[in-house]
Amino acid sequence: CERCQCHSEDKNTAILYTLLSQNLHPGRARQRCLCHQRRTVRLRTPHVTCQAASDVLVKTISFMKNLPSFHLLPKEDQLLLLDSCWVPLFLLGLVQEMVTFEVMEAPAPSMLKKILLSGQSKGQEPERTQPTLAAVQRLQCCLNTFWSLDLSPKEYAYLKGAILFNPDIPGLRASLYIKSLQREAQQALQELRQPLHPEDQGRFSHILLVASTLKSIPPALITDLFFRPVIGDADIAELLVEMLYEAPGLCVP
Repeated sequence: CERCQCHSEDKNTAILYTLLSQNLHPGRARQRCLCHQRRTVRLRTPHVTCQAASDVLVKTISFMKNLPSFHLLPKEDQLLLLDSCWVPLFLLGLVQEMVTFEVMEAPAPSMLKKILLSGQSKGQEPERTQPTLAAVQRLQCCLNTFWSLDLSPKEYAYLKGAILFNPDIPGLRASLYIKSLQREAQQALQELRQPLHPEDQGRFSHILLVASTLKSIPPALITDLFFRPVIGDADIAELLVEMLYEAPGLCVP
């Protein structure tokens, strides 16, 4: 990547280099950028995948709405937990529902578009970002690792509770109560190991370790990949709040 002109600090030089390279080396005109991991991608079947993702998101919010202990929390705490935990809970839902997806390289903007955008005013909104291949591969790696654990339905339920009730989120008013809820969920998850996997002594700690990787997936990646094709420029955070507090049956548009 150090030699690649596509990510040079001088974008105008990069454009000039591309044009000159095509003239000097006609046979290389169709050669793609060597920065494979930095290529932007999009879903190969957005209609099917986005619908499956929307269904998982609805189930994720329903899981939260159906927990009596969640409703006992102050509304401010509910919103903080929603904002912090919806991504790992959603990803866990993708794993449980066995949602798979493929991506394809997103079409690169034309040379004319690049030139025009390079001179746009600072007050103009930037072009919408797209996921990179490297980011999607990290996501798929996390999902594949979870699939290898072969969790039972009860393990999924208790793990979701342990993820949702995170007492370490700054600003929580009922952090001690939330910590007790997380402890209960973790204890219930640990007690399942003996009847389901008596031979696997480290299963509980392994599950928590793998679950921690879900928190490293940025919400922007999930939004751009699975929901931006459906909701456009709408704020995903506002939609989540509506889904949590509006009447039953509300779903992602």
